[in-house]
Amino acid sequence: MMIQSEVNRISRFALSSNGLRLHYLEYGSRSDSQTSVICLPGLTRSAEDFDRLARVLAAAPNGRGRRVLALDYRGRGGSDWDMDWTHYNVQVELQDILTTLVAAEVTNAIFVGTSRGGLHIMLLGALQPSLMCAAVINDIGPVVEMAGLMRIKSYVGKLPPLTSWKDAIDFIRQAACAHFIDVSEDDWETCARQTFAEENGKFQLRYDPALMCTLEAITPDAPMPQLWPQFEALAGIPLMGIRGENSDILSADTFAEMGQRHPHFESFVVKGQGHAPLLLDAPTISVIAEFIERVA
Repeated sequence: MMIQSEVNRISRFALSSNGLRLHYLEYGSRSDSQTSVICLPGLTRSAEDFDRLARVLAAAPNGRGRRVLALDYRGRGGSDWDMDWTHYNVQVELQDILTTLVAAEVTNAIFVGTSRGGLHIMLLGALQPSLMCAAVINDIGPVVEMAGLMRIKSYVGKLPPLTSWKDAIDFIRQAACAHFIDVSEDDWETCARQTFAEENGKFQLRYDPALMCTLEAITPDAPMPQLWPQFEALAGIPLMGIRGENSDILSADTFAEMGQRHPHFESFVVKGQGHAPLLLDAPTISVIAEFIERVA
């Protein structure tokens, strides 16, 4: 199910507890009658990652619109950077998410989270269960593989010398080619434009490079804690898990165990992609849209 339709998209802002502007993209409007969808990006990613999916979700096939919000965490996308990098942590971000939802008058929604966004979904499910009626978690689980974490640590905050969009596209393709072997040329360009910003010929990251500081403590001897209790807190809602076939963050074994531990778990593997699936290809978007239409 892919619907090509123009939908309203507008940038909006909420204020964090310490006065930072928190940006989010709104598709559709508050008057839309269907259950809203909240999209949460990965560690260094932005609301733009969900643009293609959000447009499909907002243009509901039954003629009734659906409001979709895609959030930028502090220090990413259109949100303000924090002068104190230690605030780039999941506890502060969770509060920012809740602050944004209050400002947007969202009290119950379907959540879609990629990587770090999926971690937020598990934590929100444990802390604010009434907020969530269904969820999609993209290439993340209660166990995060150290090999993938160390790979991410190796590149966060590092901007290669880029002089053109061709350079940017080539860099993204070459950096990801080991895990992403089935991505179209158009999607590589979209991914590059979601990753970098260009102004007057100068390229920059779409996030505060100080995010790299948050990964300093991650070493092979200090793995992330497992989140099985938080994952199991989602047992009362329909849940879809997406895994990149070549993911080094979400193992096939963990993915299988998620299906065994959750009574309403639906799984989908994105062939030829790694961590995290880009949510740009028609089959993956259709699977998510059909799941949301069904559970809503």
